[in-house]
Amino acid sequence: MVNGSQKHSFMLQQYGLCKSNIMSLIIILERLLWVTCNFYNARIYLNTDSFRRIGIHLSEHRRRMNIEKRNVYEYAVDLTGQTAPVYVIQLVGHSKRVLEIGCGPGSITKVLVQQGQCRVTALELDSDSIKKVEPYCETAMQADLNSEEWPHLLDGVEPFDVVVAADVLEHLYDPWTTLKRMASLIGPNGYLVISLPHAGHAAVVSCLINSDFEYHDCGLLDRTHIRFFGLKNIQDLFAQANLKIIEVRYVITPPEETDLAAHWSRLPAKVQNAIKTSEYANVYQVVVKAVPLDYPGDALSVAPPEPELPRAHIANPVWRTRIGQHLSPQHKQRIRKGLKLLGINL
Repeated sequence: MVNGSQKHSFMLQQYGLCKSNIMSLIIILERLLWVTCNFYNARIYLNTDSFRRIGIHLSEHRRRMNIEKRNVYEYAVDLTGQTAPVYVIQLVGHSKRVLEIGCGPGSITKVLVQQGQCRVTALELDSDSIKKVEPYCETAMQADLNSEEWPHLLDGVEPFDVVVAADVLEHLYDPWTTLKRMASLIGPNGYLVISLPHAGHAAVVSCLINSDFEYHDCGLLDRTHIRFFGLKNIQDLFAQANLKIIEVRYVITPPEETDLAAHWSRLPAKVQNAIKTSEYANVYQVVVKAVPLDYPGDALSVAPPEPELPRAHIANPVWRTRIGQHLSPQHKQRIRKGLKLLGINL
């Protein structure tokens, strides 16, 4: 009886292939798949277990692909878009002294410095990313946020106007303590700008229903995510750090437009419709501006955004232009709640 390993070896010999040129074939195949998947906005992953059965160790293959493949954290920010990086940049403001924690290769940093005239100090774990971001920073230092020692890197440094952590806390073992430490680094009238993925998105729910909670290289189920937050958990996260949310932005993405679209499409239409009844269903990311509890002003509730459809029927959007520009986010929220009781959505 021929076992699986012998069968693979026989097939390789039959077609005149050896392990060295199989490695080249794998690299070519993955490159073709990568191009094809990007063209169709999908993700396909090679099954490494299949290659292990024929005795191929993929450590060298992974190393080479990591060098060749574009860093998912390295991107150009389109300031006309409605994305988390854009909202982070908007909430930071201009001419601020910024501490950017987990800056990556500097995709947001560049815009803060070049267009926002900010002065940035950056903390990042990856040494290659530090080399890329250094030219834009006053200081760039290597830091492990899972260590208790990282705040000491900033001993003797003046407090910052803004502390930024864009999609960082979900990668940490103890985001609650880390957020408290971040808050201790802001000065008078300072604030934090934090973005987080929303684990209550309809696409994630579809994975749970399908019993297929598959991690990916990026997105809502990034394989490096350790912690997951629903909107209530985000509210609690800041409350436990003695912070109050004063402004919030949402990245809205339908499940069929996410990297988990295949899981969503497997659900029956009735199940999809039931999931979509949740007002949180399309919230992909949440971007928060927060200050210490003792700062003046009211906290803002992290409530999901109102559907866009009713707004489309407003012929003259006075609320969002002439009136809205003079109101704080807290006042807008109170007015919306009051009008909602009357059946009016703005």
